[in-house]
Amino acid sequence: MCLAIPALVNSIDGYQAEVDIDGVTLRVSIQLTPEVNIGDYVLLHAGYAIHVIDENEARETLELLKE
Repeated sequence: MCLAIPALVNSIDGYQAEVDIDGVTLRVSIQLTPEVNIGDYVLLHAGYAIHVIDENEARETLELLKE
């Protein structure tokens, strides 16, 4: 089973982005999601942003994970 976590994109530098997951900042690859913009939420799996998602879906998923 795979798990992808929603993360907020704070900055972009080429094919790398700095993302925030509930206060934890990481650098991840955005090679699979070149359409991503600062302020977007992405699904993060194994260090890669694999899909851009809507903010409501991201927040709902993060709340479910906290439970």
